[in-house]
Amino acid sequence: MATIFNQLKYKYKNGDVLVKFLFINIVVYLVIKIIGVVFTLFNIYALDLITFLGVPSALTPLGHRFWTPFTYMFVHEQFWHLLFNMLWLYWFGRIFLQYFSGRTLGSLYVLGGLAGAFLYILAFNTIPYFVGLGRSWMIGASASVMAIVMGAAFFRPNVQLNLLFIGQVKIIYIAIGVFLLDFLSLGGGINEGGHVAHIGGAIAGYIFARQYKNGRDITAWVGKMLDGLANLSKPRRKKSKLKVKYRRAETDMEYNERKHDEQVEIDKILDKLKQSGYSSLSSEEKKRLFDASKK
Repeated sequence: MATIFNQLKYKYKNGDVLVKFLFINIVVYLVIKIIGVVFTLFNIYALDLITFLGVPSALTPLGHRFWTPFTYMFVHEQFWHLLFNMLWLYWFGRIFLQYFSGRTLGSLYVLGGLAGAFLYILAFNTIPYFVGLGRSWMIGASASVMAIVMGAAFFRPNVQLNLLFIGQVKIIYIAIGVFLLDFLSLGGGINEGGHVAHIGGAIAGYIFARQYKNGRDITAWVGKMLDGLANLSKPRRKKSKLKVKYRRAETDMEYNERKHDEQVEIDKILDKLKQSGYSSLSSEEKKRLFDASKK
């Protein structure tokens, strides 16, 4: 048991941002389930973790539980809800990380979740149909995942996934199809808040991709906020009296642009390989292809 725990701890510590988000969602689910069992066995009803961590549609409880627009995006109550969200996060997260940094993925995850919470609260307090449904609470990573799906799909629409029984399909068609399913499900009486939040996350992902192509990263402020929260948990280091010169760190925008340029170059080499064969590649192209295969 200790060995398994140490292996999981090692994978979390050394994994990228995507792995960390998968771990966090799974661990939160397990902790909530375990606490729920304990509460049930000992007849403890003082605290409902779902309403404590889930974002409420009503403004009054939201004011008392201001943290919920952040916490809800890591909370799942049903196993299948968790499983499908994590599968989508992993599939599209891997595509996303081919062109963007892990910091950008984490920032878009949070931004998509906030956008989903905002649209959910707005809809349930302004649109007559949703107002008539009364109070509700929302949980799940779906809005965050939809932001990453749409961000990846609209930034690189020609990337293809091989779907069972269907074959290769461009991710842009998958993203649009999922968005339409959510929109057409509005008013159906099932998971209304979830569909609204999905749309909010999808809009955030779409805007991110469109703005990024224009040279603007709308997740930058989220990244700075997350950095600030992370720094709060780190012990302060004493300032050294020694003067040391540092080379300027590469910004997220520069890193993502570099990764994009590298991918475009690799795509050109792969197209040449497909059309004319391996022997047609220059020694430099072969080296670049070999280096890319090791990443």
